[in-house]
Amino acid sequence: MSTDDTQLPTLLPLLSRGKHRNPRKGACFMELASLLAGERWSDHPACTHPLLAAVARHVNDYTSDAGRPRLTGLIPSVIGLTSDDLHVDARIALRCATTALPVVSAERQNVMAVAVLAADRVLADLDGRPGGRLEEHSARALADVPDAARWAERFTGELRMTPKAFRRRSAPITVSCATVGIAQACVPDPDAILRDLLIGAIDDCAAWVRRGADPGQPAYAAAPEPEPADERSPARRTIQMAL
Repeated sequence: MSTDDTQLPTLLPLLSRGKHRNPRKGACFMELASLLAGERWSDHPACTHPLLAAVARHVNDYTSDAGRPRLTGLIPSVIGLTSDDLHVDARIALRCATTALPVVSAERQNVMAVAVLAADRVLADLDGRPGGRLEEHSARALADVPDAARWAERFTGELRMTPKAFRRRSAPITVSCATVGIAQACVPDPDAILRDLLIGAIDDCAAWVRRGADPGQPAYAAAPEPEPADERSPARRTIQMAL
């Protein structure tokens, strides 16, 4: 999608953090989406994939007051983007984890590395890819953080989660941990990273909706297996909640 801001109608409420009772109290990203879609006022409108909407809400809330107006032009792009296909959840979760992985703290890197492996394994199961063969995109992301990658590989082992558990717990927790980690990272412009993350998640969702879930055209090539891990850390409790 284009990163150029789309023109919106005037007199809309300004974006602000949190949930709002009505437009007079302000609006978050998804509340404005519900308004533009003609739905009942809500930050969980039916017009947008639930996990994509979660990314939008978190990005809205963790972006600074100065940076939040730059999100407004993206709102029309999420309207109508929805699907029941688990590929969409896995792609969005993978996008969040790989975006956060190089910038978050070392402790959060372990969590994000586990999230990369979890999302990649869900995609492998959906696409019939041989077990233990990471997509190239996932492998590159983990190669940049070898300590976290080794820890995550040891922690997850041969773990396989059910689609229901991934959709209900793992994917939403990945989105939350990634956006919080980016917002708190020691980087020059976390707002820009959060906005780019949202743009990427929108693109992932839109691309899969357009594809019509064609399993014969994988998004990324498979890469060699990661090295085995040899460490553990206090991140275990957070990850166990997700898995």
